[in-house]
Amino acid sequence: MKIFKFGGASVNSIERIKSMAAIVDQYSNEQILIIVSAMGKTTNALEKVVEAFYAGNKEQALQLFDTIKKQHLTTSKYLLVTTFNHCLAQLSEFFTEVEWLLHDKPVREFDYYYDQIVSIGELFSTSIISHYLNEVGITNNWIDVRDLVKTDNNFRDATIDFIESSDKIKKAIPIDGKTMYLTQGFIGCTDENESTTLGREGSDFTAAIFANILNAESVTIWKDVEGVMNADPKEFPDAQLIEELSFNEVIEMAYYGAQVIHPKTIKPLQNKQIPLLVKCFLQPHLPGTIIHNTKNKNLPPIIVHKQNQVLIELVSQDFSFVGEKHMAELYQILAHIKIKPNLIQTGAINIQICLDDKVEKIDQLATAASTIFDTHIEKGLKLLSIRHYTTDSIENLLKEKEVVLEQKTKSTIQVLYK
Repeated sequence: MKIFKFGGASVNSIERIKSMAAIVDQYSNEQILIIVSAMGKTTNALEKVVEAFYAGNKEQALQLFDTIKKQHLTTSKYLLVTTFNHCLAQLSEFFTEVEWLLHDKPVREFDYYYDQIVSIGELFSTSIISHYLNEVGITNNWIDVRDLVKTDNNFRDATIDFIESSDKIKKAIPIDGKTMYLTQGFIGCTDENESTTLGREGSDFTAAIFANILNAESVTIWKDVEGVMNADPKEFPDAQLIEELSFNEVIEMAYYGAQVIHPKTIKPLQNKQIPLLVKCFLQPHLPGTIIHNTKNKNLPPIIVHKQNQVLIELVSQDFSFVGEKHMAELYQILAHIKIKPNLIQTGAINIQICLDDKVEKIDQLATAASTIFDTHIEKGLKLLSIRHYTTDSIENLLKEKEVVLEQKTKSTIQVLYK
């Protein structure tokens, strides 16, 4: 069995859905499990629905959701002929799931409503695409992943119950060498039938979980780029394709913020030595990148550039050393707020932390930390990380930049600058 994962960009238009079908059709003689994200900017649009609802603007939330409904209905009308009514019936059930919630008032935490509403985007897209594939002769079985992927109730970053999920997946998806299945990424369900989401890059993680449990031959992630590049080509036009990477290198890249593959996606594949392919859905004939159990040599400098960074400096209030006690308290605060530092540097009496500028969480952190430390916040910074750096790459990228903080190891340099 092969696992294919198509992201939102690969299904964000009629033309791209048809292109996806053409790719899948080439593998009609093999067993494939297809995992599809929400279409285009649907997740972002659904996030605005949640925000309006939780702020008490019920009418605005319903209007925003109605726009999303109409967009999906329009897509299905253009794509479907013989199966439109059946697809409409299924979509209507999903519409009702959200509208029933939006007519109420929020009585639980934001993250709970986020998961109930945002998770519906994947159900919309897969329903339409499954019906389209069947209509053009690519027979597939649609599955609600919430029936298979069981999680705890840590909404927005749920942990998968691997034992229960494994049992359900093996029963629902027999390896028969011929049946094609289509399901959703990014979402799961608690034992109380409440939808959950799996956090950043959740769809890729879903693909890896299925691959691990089903002992897949490979996982292919279809993206709108040629493969894994050494930098974001939108920001660095001379970015190079990296044709082969080790599991460990990809984990390191992701740790420093590269928008490639999340480490939690790699581990289930690494544990069973299942290769991961990153290919371009716009040019499927290109080889792309293979990530597997290898040793990389002579890699080019790999550049990760993060905007909108905040530096928080914490100074012990009594000028005592920031030893184990202070650090333990700080990590407890970070864990409670669910925010991860991009860089930490300690001195004798101070700690400097670089984080993404998530306003609400930064305010929470500063408030909580102020009971232990004197705090100072500096915003509007940028973080540059270079793996396998060279002297030239550092000089070129930091020319005329005002460096605020720097950390350097044998393989990686991180520079926070204005």
